[in-house]
Amino acid sequence: MSHINSLPMILFSLVLLLALADAATFDVVNQCTYPIWAAASPGGGQYLDPGQTWNFDVAPGTTMARIWGRTNCNFDANGQGQCETGDCNRMLQCQGYGSPPNTLAEFALNQPNNLDFLDISLVDGFNIPMDFSPTSGACRGIRCAANINGECPNELRVAGGCNNPSSIKPSTMSYTAKFLTTSLLFSLLFISTKAATFEIRNNCPYTVWAAASPGGGRRLERGQTWNLNVPAGTAMARIWGRTNCNFDGSGQGRCQTGDCTGGLECRGWGVPPNTLAEYALNQFGNLDFYDISLVDGFNIPIEFSPTSGGGQCKALLCTADINGQCPNELRAPGGCNNPCTVFKTNEYCCTNGQGSCGATHFSRFFKERCPTSYSYPQDDPSSTFTCPGGTNYRVIFCPLGSPRFPLEMVGEKSAE
Repeated sequence: MSHINSLPMILFSLVLLLALADAATFDVVNQCTYPIWAAASPGGGQYLDPGQTWNFDVAPGTTMARIWGRTNCNFDANGQGQCETGDCNRMLQCQGYGSPPNTLAEFALNQPNNLDFLDISLVDGFNIPMDFSPTSGACRGIRCAANINGECPNELRVAGGCNNPSSIKPSTMSYTAKFLTTSLLFSLLFISTKAATFEIRNNCPYTVWAAASPGGGRRLERGQTWNLNVPAGTAMARIWGRTNCNFDGSGQGRCQTGDCTGGLECRGWGVPPNTLAEYALNQFGNLDFYDISLVDGFNIPIEFSPTSGGGQCKALLCTADINGQCPNELRAPGGCNNPCTVFKTNEYCCTNGQGSCGATHFSRFFKERCPTSYSYPQDDPSSTFTCPGGTNYRVIFCPLGSPRFPLEMVGEKSAE
């Protein structure tokens, strides 16, 4: 049972100490009248009683980062358990992003012109009121303290929060959720620009269950295409392929790779190993940011290509035989896992915020085979690409030139 809807809107606040060349220090303060299990990517997680603070540093150059609060959690002595909102793979020490609904403080440090970018996002819904304020520099703090849980549309109500409408086409309902926040500077952008179209195609000689966050999921036989429209302003988004799935008539089941909470229609992110096409639309300077990431490992060869936007946009490919050449330590059914999932240490996960996290012999294995792809969490300079906002894209599983993996390599089952 949730405590969030009935309690007064006392802020879960985050305070950012901006830095130029050094790490930035974050003070995460719980001003709620109930416990919060704070979460950060990168950073991990921390239990906070009312009035407690969690301090941690984030390395300069960090991008695609977020902090959020989890509610109604229950963890054992090993840090394993589950939360009603914001759960991150059933772990106290988060190694990924949280499950919606969760109010997000998002940031990217030391970006173009040595600027930090920050926002509060309701793209993943809302669970806890939040304040996100710099403590140095001539910078503006932002706040989302409205009674969103109490005023949540019936279609979006869930235990502990107000869910996001990502599985529903943009509507007055999605704009209602946006305008309940006072941070209109970040909200108006979603109305003034058009959606991007993603053409998702399966060229593999086996079935792929495509997944998208936001977007849901779709079964694709060889040669089939799924066209997906994504609202402008969407950030922290990804598309991936799942293999060896078995779903019942209600869309419930499991996949060997890329599974997302046991549903055909994904409501969260996939379980490694999975090759990722990641993107953020209409961001700084009205640019789209996109990449192929192997930070969660590899399961299917992929192409991520702009289909408009002009010559400044680059097609990205990762088609090497990574599954066949995977180091023994990373081998997993259906794919090649990432070392963070296998070893769970900061060397590979970059979670404790203590200095920069560098390349390892495992990340170099991925980078040598797919040079334009992310190989570890801070592999930014050679792995992030931009296109003008409003560009459309194509994601192809097993593009031309991919190795023809045998079916047992991807764990394929016959179609039911």
